[in-house]
Amino acid sequence: MYISKILIEGFRNFPKNTIEFNDGVNVIIGHNNAGKTSLLRAIGLIIDQNASRRLEIDDFSKSTTLPELLSSPPAISISMFIDQSEDEDLTGDDLVTVADWLVQLQEPYQARLTYTFFLPSERHAEYKSALAGCVDKSQAWQTIKHEFLRFYVSKIYGGDPSLSLPADSMNLQKFDFQFLNAIRDVERDMFTGKNSMLRDVLDFFIDYDIKSADDSLKNSAIKQSEIKALKKDFSVKAEGLISELQARMEAGKEHILSYATKTGATFNNAEPDFDGSISEVELYSALKLIIGYSALDIKIPATHNGLGYNNLIFMSLLLAKMQVNADGNYLGSNAKIFPVLAIEEPEAHLHPSMQYKFLKFLKDNKNQRKVRQIFITTHSTQITSAVSLDEIICLHNEKGIISVGYPGKSFPNTTHGKTAKAYVQRFLDATRSDMLFAQRIIMVEGLAEELLLPTLARCYGKNLEDDHIAIIPVGGRFFDYFLYMFDSTQPNTMHKMVACLKDRDPERKIKSGRSFISCYPFEYGLDPVNYVYQDHLIAKKTTYASHPNIRFFGQDHEKGKTFEYELCLENMDNDILITDSIKNREELKELLKLYQNGGSIDDMIAEMRTSNPNSEIGISIKAQTTSGWTDLDKKKAIVASRYLNSVGKGENALELANALELNLTLPTMAPVGTIAGATISLQKPFNVPQYIKDTFDWICL
Repeated sequence: MYISKILIEGFRNFPKNTIEFNDGVNVIIGHNNAGKTSLLRAIGLIIDQNASRRLEIDDFSKSTTLPELLSSPPAISISMFIDQSEDEDLTGDDLVTVADWLVQLQEPYQARLTYTFFLPSERHAEYKSALAGCVDKSQAWQTIKHEFLRFYVSKIYGGDPSLSLPADSMNLQKFDFQFLNAIRDVERDMFTGKNSMLRDVLDFFIDYDIKSADDSLKNSAIKQSEIKALKKDFSVKAEGLISELQARMEAGKEHILSYATKTGATFNNAEPDFDGSISEVELYSALKLIIGYSALDIKIPATHNGLGYNNLIFMSLLLAKMQVNADGNYLGSNAKIFPVLAIEEPEAHLHPSMQYKFLKFLKDNKNQRKVRQIFITTHSTQITSAVSLDEIICLHNEKGIISVGYPGKSFPNTTHGKTAKAYVQRFLDATRSDMLFAQRIIMVEGLAEELLLPTLARCYGKNLEDDHIAIIPVGGRFFDYFLYMFDSTQPNTMHKMVACLKDRDPERKIKSGRSFISCYPFEYGLDPVNYVYQDHLIAKKTTYASHPNIRFFGQDHEKGKTFEYELCLENMDNDILITDSIKNREELKELLKLYQNGGSIDDMIAEMRTSNPNSEIGISIKAQTTSGWTDLDKKKAIVASRYLNSVGKGENALELANALELNLTLPTMAPVGTIAGATISLQKPFNVPQYIKDTFDWICL
């Protein structure tokens, strides 16, 4: 069996939500306050036997309206559904444990447990009378807190909750829910045998070579006999130690006990003395966890290790403890049937490489059935990049509305869908996994846009970090592969706002040919008799023009081509784009001067060095005679074409970003009192292309 889903109503930031789980590892992600910790708490309210089931006023969902509060007292309901696993042995303990809670008898069976926190009905009339005068929600909640919360009760029902049948506590005890929160004191919890967890683990694993021996070689009676003999041998040796200690204390004891005589403690022939024995369990308290370094031949207390290392040790001991709890031979009918491990933010103390190792360790324990189900909440892109899409559950909070996405389930069961899922799974490294955590996303084609967009946003007066917007390069033209995960019109998707920056990239092919090749904007439509033309933007913009949460932006005018081309078109009045690493620097500077000084098209073509690509530019520019292309447009196109052919994507983008950041720090005019003739570096005007402005305006709403 496994916990298949949970229905939460009225609890914290879950007004009414259903979250589905995997039979195995569940990695729960989301930005801050998306509900990750609350989800684990909701699970624990049902199956954590050590957790308090009494709630506070802040545990209620505050989405309840004032009329709803006035009409009836708020309540919390959490239903957990437990389904039959694949290849489950129906003769085992699982079905017996949940038999009284079944809501579906046929295979695969389904059981249901429901936790409720409510005001008993006999208080409802008093409640309505007390809240009748409340004029706002704040006043209503304060009245509930101070006058009625103490009367609330909690119950756990099994099966159909409408029948109100209490769940048997004996069967609830079969669940072993271990929750590790992000802030934990592992030193207090594990480092000496005085601690109950370490003591229980030691007591279970002592003589483990005998306890774990093959039953066909040693039956239970033989094992018990051997362990009993070892205990007796230990007791004899311990008695020898006590006797030796008594002998060493003989002379001193007379002096110690002489004080007892003087105080009257020997009244009525009572004679104080010292005696005792030592068992294995009592001796555990003398043991302390140490770490040995064989290469250095040293041993140090575990308390001297770093938090991350100690957390790994602690979790390994906890899993050992869960093995103890599940051993029927050791605990008999008190043994746990269904161990569940919930870990909050394991990355809090673990280096990225240790996170990978830790995750593998958890999966191995799941495969060996030492843990039946694992829940992990995380902000770590290292963890999400190391698990499959099917194991990820994404919580998203947009203006108080919680949505749940399942990336692995969002791809359609088609050839294209399967190809897309495989591509995205390979693609999601630690950097690109940011798209799963971000509040909003801008998808771009490549590295240049990724590096420059944050700076362009600041040039436009926006700050992407303030809106938790991630910029994700998706590799060329693979937007469709990723959009499967975010299309809010489809089931199982993550409802984040996604802006896609896509280049127009005009192309043409000979009508009798097979392949399209890139062309310049001024070549587009130039020879419709012999060529077929297409671009990569207009259809996408049209398709997503009214989509609820996805938009496409790009150079949708006839003179547009790519991101770099557009930057150049918009910034012909200065040379800030010409960075140190760019090729043809001097040629580009001369072309800009000719443009700025009113040089002719022929002058600019003559300035270009001799090459086949440059000859193509010159010929096509002169051939473009449509009214939409003025001489000014053509001169801009010459510079932009040469610029596009000269930039190296990554290095140039980084240098340009640095130059623009520096430019933003400069004054826009000379400070008052500047001495005439003094050299003052002023901010150069820089124009952000309109389609990028439109992107920022939409995504930063």
